[in-house]
Amino acid sequence: MGEYARSLAIAAGVSRHWRDAAIHFVLSREAPYAADVPFPATLLASSPTFHSAAVIELIETLRPEIVIFDNAGRTSQLRTAQRLGARVVYISARARQRRKAFRYRWMRLIDEHWIAYPEFIAGGLQFTERLKLKVLGRPVVRFLDVVLSAGDPVRRDAVLSRAGCLAGSYVLVVPGGGTGHPGTGDAVGQFIVAARSLAARGVATVYVGPREEPAASTLSVIEPNWHPLGPVPQADLAELMRGARLTVANGGSTLLQAIACGSACIGVPIAKDQAERTRRCVAAGVAVAATLDAGSILQTAERLLQNDTERTALARRAADLGLADGVELAVRALDRLIGLPPARQIPPLQPTPPAPHK
Repeated sequence: MGEYARSLAIAAGVSRHWRDAAIHFVLSREAPYAADVPFPATLLASSPTFHSAAVIELIETLRPEIVIFDNAGRTSQLRTAQRLGARVVYISARARQRRKAFRYRWMRLIDEHWIAYPEFIAGGLQFTERLKLKVLGRPVVRFLDVVLSAGDPVRRDAVLSRAGCLAGSYVLVVPGGGTGHPGTGDAVGQFIVAARSLAARGVATVYVGPREEPAASTLSVIEPNWHPLGPVPQADLAELMRGARLTVANGGSTLLQAIACGSACIGVPIAKDQAERTRRCVAAGVAVAATLDAGSILQTAERLLQNDTERTALARRAADLGLADGVELAVRALDRLIGLPPARQIPPLQPTPPAPHK
């Protein structure tokens, strides 16, 4: 879900920048968001990573100027894009994919490598990474910081009206997709039990995520403070984060987005890689952690709700990070790629102004 949300935000930014841009997604038809993609899309039986022949055929048919592989892809797919003259962008969101992108074979195929998190989360470039970049002179490496929709007061008023809450009065609970990670089958259920428990104790609670009631829940009475919205567009979620008194989120992109919105945050790691990201956010003083257990989530939330000083300090430090707009950074990078002549070698890591759009 994180990869799709990030790619969708970048695609929306591209469509605003180039009104006539042709944008095409390649997705698994089994993905819960596949039926609602607002752009033309090719749907495959599972992840495009496992369907190289179909992806290659699509690249050969569309002949795109740029192909973006978000945390996925095969060497043959990247090679086809390069062979046909497309610029290749690879986004790594996990350490394993980052290592993959820094193999010499892939570095020769990639024009830009975007690391999906801010440097304090992802870690700066290591000695071996810098050495390889110096040897090859490519690709350009950028930290995207956080991909987040810009603030929109009109949208905020609309989504708060739909939720039935006022800004600063509610706890926002966002488990994310909650699936796809070994051993986390009940992740969404733990978030929902904690959220319903908060609502039952008189705390206005807005829930954004899969509409899945946990079997173990004994909360059968509809609470007046329980405001389940189900899945919402990322732009709506951002406005809910900006208005929340406290945000409880998984430890992936959602947590970084909430921090970028200046919200006091509780990070609940679902996947293994999320544990390290959450730890770094806690170390930076911009979040507190809870374990993937309804009792732990509830206890941590209640403690913060009763401690205005700690909660306000979390929100202030989050706002002070000044995380960059990853969508704007991505669009400028794509503008530059399109402006490069075909035979020009991409320089390493030296910032250059974007080429004027023609």
